[in-house]
Amino acid sequence: MANNAVMIRKESEKIFTEIVGHYRYLHQHPELSYKEENTARYITEFLDIEKIPYRRNIGGYGILAWVVGEKEGGGKTAAFVADMDALPVHERNDVPYKSVTDGIMHACGHDSHTASLMGTAKIVNSLRSEFSGTVLFVFQPGEEQSPGGAALMLKDGVFRDFNPDFVIKQHAYVDLPAGMVAFQTGTVMASADEIHIKVKGEGGHGALPHELNDTVLAASNILIALQQVVSRRRNPFQPMTLSFGKFIADGATNVIPSEVVLAGSLRCMDESERQKMLGVIPQIIDSVSAAYGCSCEIVMPEGYPCTVSHAAVTEKVRSQAIEFLGEAGVSEYPVRMTAEDFGFFSQQYPCCFYRFGVADRSGACGKLHSSNFLIDEKALLTASSLFAFIALDSLER
Repeated sequence: MANNAVMIRKESEKIFTEIVGHYRYLHQHPELSYKEENTARYITEFLDIEKIPYRRNIGGYGILAWVVGEKEGGGKTAAFVADMDALPVHERNDVPYKSVTDGIMHACGHDSHTASLMGTAKIVNSLRSEFSGTVLFVFQPGEEQSPGGAALMLKDGVFRDFNPDFVIKQHAYVDLPAGMVAFQTGTVMASADEIHIKVKGEGGHGALPHELNDTVLAASNILIALQQVVSRRRNPFQPMTLSFGKFIADGATNVIPSEVVLAGSLRCMDESERQKMLGVIPQIIDSVSAAYGCSCEIVMPEGYPCTVSHAAVTEKVRSQAIEFLGEAGVSEYPVRMTAEDFGFFSQQYPCCFYRFGVADRSGACGKLHSSNFLIDEKALLTASSLFAFIALDSLER
């Protein structure tokens, strides 16, 4: 194991400039969810050069690559995941590799995820004589937008020729400096379901409320009633949020509109509670709307499930991180009500979701999803080499 660490550090340092080059290219050429055609082309050209086999166009522009170890012995299979898509954010960083696509940038670090996994694949391939079993590299589209590229890749049989013993994903983390990683066990992120509502009625003059259906009042009371879902209908021992950030009533001071649009998000940390609330919410909307003589349209597309870090897998990976980085390099991250489509993987396989620090030593890097988010590139060395160490240490015997 110590020998693995030495070899991996040597290989990762040798190709670090190349990994940075991948990162800068991807950062400069971001693509939105389900439109990652150029990103996928860039990855497959790299895999062709490295002579790493792959399948492409899985669940969209998804790619599965693999390296088979040459040692005799065990037949374990380990899978590592990186997402590829960017966000509709205008970049304000002043760097030579700034996004060339106006209004789109890698504001969530997926460029660093992809570049790191490319580095990992090259390291593992160069050391394939050192382990048995198979290492899978999943380059996933569409994490930022429902229905989620993870779900689409799984439905499209991403693992049809393999049966991973565990699946691991790492995510850029602004609250830690580059060189550190952080872990958490159990349900680490919430489910996420969107709620889209149109309240309809016969609008009219605001001075004649008795001759119309007050869609604005109905929509307002729907919001108030739905807040009681969290306060009165959920299990108080299960965290949950229900937030609405969109309320459009396009009337005037004396005009009640015939339609009001609402949109919000339900986040749960328990799948049974989630399913219960997905049934309760439409009932409340319908009944409150009817009380004001209005009708409503409700659209609740299938969202993301909770993300779960399997206890035994996570503890094993955490111990590997300590061995590779030292105790001081490993921390713990808090449970959040944010969501990840990696939850689809964690529903079907033992998984570990950990975070790698991307801030510089001053703590600067910008916030995730902000126009000035930019990683300390030293984080790429940690992200790529630790993935490789986990792979070899898990499969060498």
